[in-house]
Amino acid sequence: MKFQAIAGHSEAIPHIAILLLDTGASGIIVDPKVAEKGGIKRVVQTDFRGVGDKGNANGYVGFADSVRIGDLEFQGCYVDVIDKRSVNGEDGLIGTDIFAHYLVDIDFPNGKFKLSELPPRPGDSATQPASDCGAAAAPQFYDQYIAPEMKSYTPILHFGHDLLIPTRVNDSDPRLFLIDSGAFDDVISSTFASEVTKISDDSHTMVKGISGAVNKVYRADTVNLQFSHFLHERQQLVSFDISRMSNDAGTEIAGILGFAMLRLMEVKIDYRDGLVDFQFDPDRFH
Repeated sequence: MKFQAIAGHSEAIPHIAILLLDTGASGIIVDPKVAEKGGIKRVVQTDFRGVGDKGNANGYVGFADSVRIGDLEFQGCYVDVIDKRSVNGEDGLIGTDIFAHYLVDIDFPNGKFKLSELPPRPGDSATQPASDCGAAAAPQFYDQYIAPEMKSYTPILHFGHDLLIPTRVNDSDPRLFLIDSGAFDDVISSTFASEVTKISDDSHTMVKGISGAVNKVYRADTVNLQFSHFLHERQQLVSFDISRMSNDAGTEIAGILGFAMLRLMEVKIDYRDGLVDFQFDPDRFH
């Protein structure tokens, strides 16, 4: 799903960029050309790490006075700028955590995206959601509140910007899988896969990410993913070492729920209370 984002500095002509929506990304990530045209000011040099075994990608953190997406405008935005060869997408990516003050509704089959106000907590009055890029990352602590209309939602865990959902594989104990629409397909950790099914080398499949190509790719024989109220049966699922993702998150990530499956669903995310809902219409795909 693509967005038109207008980024700019007060002294520059605003620039329109096409960004891919990504539940596994954080904030806004663009290539240097977009940053230059949008007048994004360099703040600090840094590097970025993701899937792949070829080392970190070069880049920097920049600052834009504002970023406009449709009728929604964010003020004072820090933007990650990564070498263009390392950005998967049109001009860059936009993480759903940017919209963490809203109920995020991504209707993949119909190509629709909707933001709505979260239900107010008991005793709280409804407030206007913040429109500041940095606000999504600011620590705010609450007791979880599950509104009556969200009783069917599934609890998830936040580790940084990662959205992790308990998932059983072939009747295993629950393990944590990353909800990542930016991943090409479901993936299972090669270490975990060897515990629940047979795995074999796959020298023909290439997996690439921000950190280049993955050196060693496997195939997991039979993988039945049980998450939320769904059972997803897979054969020959892609598998590789994702221990670097686990180390970065600070907890073990056993796999990824990726775009090939998520594109069939409508996904609703409540960042505030750590809830997610998946809706699937089987009649649509007959």
